[in-house]
Amino acid sequence: MYLYQHQLLPKDEVAISPDDRAYYFGDGIYEVFRVYNGVLFEPEGHYRRLEKSAREVRIPLPYGVDKLHSLLLELIGANRLQEGTVYMQISRGVAPRSHPFPQQAEPVVMAYCSEVSRTLKSMQGGIRAVTADDIRWLKCDLKTLNLLANVMAKQHALDQGADEVILHRNGTITECSASNFMMVKEGELFTHPANHLILHGITREVVLRLARQLDIRCHERAFSIEDLSSAEEAFITGTVTEITPVVTVDGKPVGRGEPGPVTRRLQQAFEQLIGIDQA
Repeated sequence: MYLYQHQLLPKDEVAISPDDRAYYFGDGIYEVFRVYNGVLFEPEGHYRRLEKSAREVRIPLPYGVDKLHSLLLELIGANRLQEGTVYMQISRGVAPRSHPFPQQAEPVVMAYCSEVSRTLKSMQGGIRAVTADDIRWLKCDLKTLNLLANVMAKQHALDQGADEVILHRNGTITECSASNFMMVKEGELFTHPANHLILHGITREVVLRLARQLDIRCHERAFSIEDLSSAEEAFITGTVTEITPVVTVDGKPVGRGEPGPVTRRLQQAFEQLIGIDQA
């Protein structure tokens, strides 16, 4: 079942207008929620970010957060989703193609569930990454539908035989194509500050919170590719990837080329948080 506006419908009954501004302008916002054991994970953080994105791109939310939450719970229940994701997007609405905001358009809400299993092989063994220029716009903190630069970056990584791309602006690392990035030096955690150059990841927030609970010193400040070259550990964070080690960058090992102890401690703490049996 899909959510379209305030109704639950079979997928083949959902009719998206070709005049929806999401189609020809990418004029909309979205969120991807993780579901564990049938429960939305960290929903408050997602709703805060959704409200910020809506406010800054000037799309009026058609419902309050309580109503949106209720609709998503209905959607999860109708699909009997236990582990997976919920994708929700809100476009500015349907109107003839013209750049200015339409005067009469009503925002369009669409959401659906996907079953997604935890990527244990990558989480345990790590992934390979390559670096590339960050060519995105300067409002990366907004979760909008304008993702072509991210798509191109991800494909660049795959074309190089890697799993993810680490983006940088003039040598300063920002984040990845679909995840946030962190490195470990001398047992301390470093990640780019949550400003307009990165998405304020919900899993990123959780990891920083867990790190502080574990007395791992955290630094939210910019660092360079050169800094990364001497890192002991590195990992990405994301709704689906959770905490996934990065073991090589541009073909060179990160530290010993294997997941490190700080990464493992954070993974264990995250699994305890989401209620995963580690036995």
